Amino acid sequence: MAEQFRAVEDFLTCAVCLETFKEPVTLGCNHSFCSDCLHGHWDKNQTRNCPVCRRKSSKEGINVNFALKELCVSFTDKLKSKDRASVCSTHPEVPPLFCTDEARLLCPLCEFSLHRDHTVVPVEQAERELKEQLQSQVEALRKNRAEAQALEQIYRDTQRHAHRQAELCERNIRAEFQRLHMFLKEEEELRLSSLREEQSRQAQSMTSQLDRLKETLASLEQNIQELEKQLEKKAEDFLLSYSPAQSPKEPPGPLPPLGPGLLLNQAKVLGNLAFSVWRKMGQKVEYSPVVLDPNTANPLLSLSDNLTSVTWTETPLQVPENPERFCVYSVVLGSVGFSSGRHHWDVEVGDHSLWNVGVAKESINRKTENPFSTDSGCLFLRRITGRYYTDYGEVKLKQKPNKVRVQLDCDSGRVSFYDSRDMSLIYIYKNIPKEKLFPFFSVGPTNYDDDKCKTTNIRICATSNPELNQD
Repeated sequence: MAEQFRAVEDFLTCAVCLETFKEPVTLGCNHSFCSDCLHGHWDKNQTRNCPVCRRKSSKEGINVNFALKELCVSFTDKLKSKDRASVCSTHPEVPPLFCTDEARLLCPLCEFSLHRDHTVVPVEQAERELKEQLQSQVEALRKNRAEAQALEQIYRDTQRHAHRQAELCERNIRAEFQRLHMFLKEEEELRLSSLREEQSRQAQSMTSQLDRLKETLASLEQNIQELEKQLEKKAEDFLLSYSPAQSPKEPPGPLPPLGPGLLLNQAKVLGNLAFSVWRKMGQKVEYSPVVLDPNTANPLLSLSDNLTSVTWTETPLQVPENPERFCVYSVVLGSVGFSSGRHHWDVEVGDHSLWNVGVAKESINRKTENPFSTDSGCLFLRRITGRYYTDYGEVKLKQKPNKVRVQLDCDSGRVSFYDSRDMSLIYIYKNIPKEKLFPFFSVGPTNYDDDKCKTTNIRICATSNPELNQD
């Protein structure tokens, strides 16, 4: 039965559109097509050939084959009847209903009484409502897809930036170690030169001692030869020639012992070699009490390669919007926070016209809120329009500080600001937040006000290495 059905379906299918005939026409070669499909084919190919056998049609006007059309209509009805029969084979002609509680089609004659307590609606209504639900789900999924695609792009941008960070770090590491290698090479040459000087001193001392010993040996040898000649003479000759005045000199006293300094002074050459080189190296390198964290820096801030100075840049840097970064305000934090002990660092501000230095709590809002307030968790000293301010108002200063010391005492709960020149107090914040506090820096454009400043950046000053100061 299925094969017969498929044969009829093939017979009623247009060879051009591959669908059931619509307004079928038949050519002289007995091949049939939809009227629109046939004329469209002819117009497109500028020919009147049959699309199947390529035979040219001689008919000027082609009429609709109504018998074939009726057959197609009947076949279409049978298809619909066949679809409906899948719901209820007993009543295939009765349109089904849809039960929303059980989410299925049902026969209104056979099953309606079983669904009296259910919500039963026409198929058209069920189709419309369910498609509206699906459309809503599709829109929600599309929104989720767009958000996921945007997040994926952020991850890709972040990964590319991480690669650039790795390349920058590698360049800086290689440059620093190259500088240290050169220093160690120079120190190696100095130590080898010191060794050669010690070798020269030892050789000179040894030569002097050997020369004196050779003179003594030569004198002794001469005396021995003279005495042996006297001993070889016969008695008459010996006695006739013997004279006390001609007898050899008295033999020398005991030979002098070995003098000091005949060996290399290894202790001088090798003593504490690595330690002394390390201490000397410590004098050549700088130690910064605070290292800036580039992952927190606003895109308008540019950090130095050693992460100790910050400059305002007119063109935003291409950096990802990661959670740690300040997105609105030109702020950067130190890389290490403090929750106990006393800490201080000096910041060289020069004559820069717009800057902020201080500390900020770890939970400070980095995306939208203004961070420059104690309510936000920031304790700062600011210079703007030639004046100095804290969150509590203007601070009058006798002189413009070139360097500002920030001193954090977590145990007593205070943050103090000093003029590093004479350590005169500028301001003290008391009752600071109890959570971990990070060094806080902000800088603006140099042309913010009418001051013609020469300083373009603020810089954390290097100090002596605390490791080298330990006894």
